[in-house]
Amino acid sequence: MKINVVADVKNTECDILIVNQFEGEKTTEELANKYAVEEDKFEGKFGQTYLLPTYGKQPARKILVVGFGKKSEFNSDKFRIATYKAVKKAMQMKAKKVAFDFSALEFNWAEQFAYGVYFADYSFDKYKTKKDDKIEEVFVNCDESLLRRSEIIMEGMKLTRDLANEPAAFATPTKLAEVAQSFGLDTKIYEKEDCEKMGMGAYLAVGQGSSQPHKFIHMKHSCPNPRKKIALIGKGITFDSGGLDIKPPSSMLTMRDDMSGAACVLGIMSKIKELAPDVEVHGIIAACENMPGCSAYKPGDILTAKNGKTIEVDNTDAEGRLTLADALCYASELGVDEVIDIATLTGACMVALGNVAAGIVGNDCEMVQNVISAAKEVGERYWELPMYEEYKESLKSEVADMQNTGSRWGGASTAGLFLKEFVKDVKWSHIDIAGVAFMDKPMNEFIKGASGAGVRALINYISK
Repeated sequence: MKINVVADVKNTECDILIVNQFEGEKTTEELANKYAVEEDKFEGKFGQTYLLPTYGKQPARKILVVGFGKKSEFNSDKFRIATYKAVKKAMQMKAKKVAFDFSALEFNWAEQFAYGVYFADYSFDKYKTKKDDKIEEVFVNCDESLLRRSEIIMEGMKLTRDLANEPAAFATPTKLAEVAQSFGLDTKIYEKEDCEKMGMGAYLAVGQGSSQPHKFIHMKHSCPNPRKKIALIGKGITFDSGGLDIKPPSSMLTMRDDMSGAACVLGIMSKIKELAPDVEVHGIIAACENMPGCSAYKPGDILTAKNGKTIEVDNTDAEGRLTLADALCYASELGVDEVIDIATLTGACMVALGNVAAGIVGNDCEMVQNVISAAKEVGERYWELPMYEEYKESLKSEVADMQNTGSRWGGASTAGLFLKEFVKDVKWSHIDIAGVAFMDKPMNEFIKGASGAGVRALINYISK
């Protein structure tokens, strides 16, 4: 799909011209006002659409009126979703060229427009013999520089969604390493032997039951005189069977998405050179599979992490935090100002927040609030969870420094406290995207499948 910025949208030849209508108001198109608003009493409630032919009286073959609802309740999120719905409607009409006239809007909508259009354009049809119908060209008059920047972000998000949607047989740790090496960044891939030398006993234990080799990935974007140095860590469990504490079939079905955090980091790092922030950015992934092979780690095992802390394995299905533990130790030694990890970590976060918001915890209140604000600005929702010391009680072990799981009550907060034990002398935030990384059914601007959670939010945070 190609987005063209043109000065005169109304006089552009296209299959459908899309205009908006707020409740109780008229559109910018007289033909739509005459037939939709005046004759048929189209109200313009949010999500409503009205399609009318132009019978050759205008360059557009048809006009689609999209309801924006009450102006007093309208916001950038609703605009993005309305744009998504409009594009989907045009796709249903088999349109190939679509123009948008949103000239009456009183805010800079270019960024959210790009998000809405690209969300609607996305599908994962790689393995289908019949591909999905797509719009070929879009015509619009908006802030072109902001639009093009947003396109770059959405291209990165497409990579994130594609990787998380791929079968685990394709998106292996080795494949993630190959993808990371394709970005032209300073990239190191540490093999199992390297990780053994660094003392990454927690990460190595998780992957030892799989035939897929471990791949510890470190990508780096450098710039002269960086304002800040940030490390992004993405959970990279390319398939999670639960290990010897094996998951039931229904829970295992979508576990190809357990590397959504890693996919997020790869999506960001794929475009970091084009976005060129004056920030040094490290992308880190401890990639492996969690499988119940003959050499799999076992309940009751005691693991030693990179920082020397010992962990009693209470449950092999609490594996993500073990891989993140060693990755956090590694990132803390890089001399960065901040570390952010993003992971499909706990079912408890899904119970608490559902599939509409990610959970966040951290050791610096200002940093956590800044990440939440950056997410909100681009249409993602993060909710801060508490890390009270009382949650730590359930992590106590009689034979090691801690267990890898605690009580089921407050499980997302307990997991955050576990991770905090491996962060040293650096500001840190942990984002739990278990509920928002993969949609079981369509919702708002997302189809079923991987959502690309975290890409927009963290790029916006880095840019600020």
